[in-house]
Amino acid sequence: MADFAPFLPLFGAFLALGSLIVAFQNGRRRRLIDNLPTSKTTGVFIGFVELKGTAESVEPVESFLAKRACVHYAWSVQEHWSRTVTETYTDDKGNTQTRTRTESGWTQVADGGETILFYLQDDCGVILIRPAGAKIEPLTIFDETCTPLNALYYGKGPAGAVPHSTFMRRFVEVAIPIKVNLYLVGQARERQDMVAPEIAADKTAPMFLISTRSEEQVSSGMKWGSRGWIFLGLLAAIGFKVMSDIARNIDPQQQVVLYVAIAAAYFFVGLLLWIWMVYNALVDVRQRVRAAWALVDIQIKRRFDLIPNLVNCVQGYQGHEAQVQEELAALRSQLSATPPGVAGPDHAAVSAQIIAIAERYPELKANDAFLALQKSLSDTEQRIALARSYFNEIATHYNTRLEIVPERYVAALGAMKPQSLMEANEFERAPVTVDLTPSK
Repeated sequence: MADFAPFLPLFGAFLALGSLIVAFQNGRRRRLIDNLPTSKTTGVFIGFVELKGTAESVEPVESFLAKRACVHYAWSVQEHWSRTVTETYTDDKGNTQTRTRTESGWTQVADGGETILFYLQDDCGVILIRPAGAKIEPLTIFDETCTPLNALYYGKGPAGAVPHSTFMRRFVEVAIPIKVNLYLVGQARERQDMVAPEIAADKTAPMFLISTRSEEQVSSGMKWGSRGWIFLGLLAAIGFKVMSDIARNIDPQQQVVLYVAIAAAYFFVGLLLWIWMVYNALVDVRQRVRAAWALVDIQIKRRFDLIPNLVNCVQGYQGHEAQVQEELAALRSQLSATPPGVAGPDHAAVSAQIIAIAERYPELKANDAFLALQKSLSDTEQRIALARSYFNEIATHYNTRLEIVPERYVAALGAMKPQSLMEANEFERAPVTVDLTPSK
């Protein structure tokens, strides 16, 4: 022990630093959960979002043990065993002795489960969830231990037995039942089959969590986990130093000042890591604000690309009416959106102008090309509304982070400024409706 004593403080320092890093990684996830605004299903577009609602499915699956309607379930069967082991050993006098001991445990003998696509429903609507790749925190819906006298023993378990079995089995099933409240954090993207968002796994997302616990319970678990790692790091930093002193016959009571200095240095490093964590988190949110604005601009440019086709279609019917020419010119002018906070024209939806043109020329309502363009533009308006809603949501979250203490002082180090919101009033998202009535 004395030979390694000089290296024990260094080993303790490495353990302390590792504990701090784990603690602040856990703290970063907790901060993300605490500060991320809860979105409504009708306000989700592309980006990292937080949602709360109930699990719904048109065709749920039936769990294996509890026979409950679920969107996810996993079950397992464990069998108990016990055996007596005789071993030979040499005692402190050099004599050979024998002794017996009993070993016991549980062995998993069967398992299974199923997970399906489902909808998360809140008071505003529904959103499709693709749970593959998510960290799922389900409820325990079945937990029973029995002997072969119970029909469950062989009815849901295997026919054979493990070696040294005591013929006792435990059946456990966890699940996300229909109608259960869920807390979800994940990456939203656009669905391929319709103009609506969905939540799915994304390698670039900080996390993908589907939990039956509340936001407060998830956050509290991470908070106590971070504190535990911080305490463990402090214990390692001082404890290994004390062990080194004892091994070298140094009285620990004479090293109290040094131990206090070690603790102070530990918390100073922790403060630096905290500043680093908060600053990086603010930069991440700022980048998501910029990405959200880029989505708005992309959709408006997409609409602009469709408008020349609409113009050509209408010009075949309209002749040279001045009012129609003005409406078409207004449509052409909407090339891109003016960034929030920058002087320039505000951009509104084009639906009203299209309806006015269609009413002026009834023949257009029978024109397939016009109807296709009208639908494409309507879908684009919905995409713009989704993008605008997400931009305002994430920008509001970013602005809040810049104002609260102590993060505002870290933001000042990077000269971060609040982001103006997009205030166009005429973009409207059509609600997404899904019939959740069970099929007969």
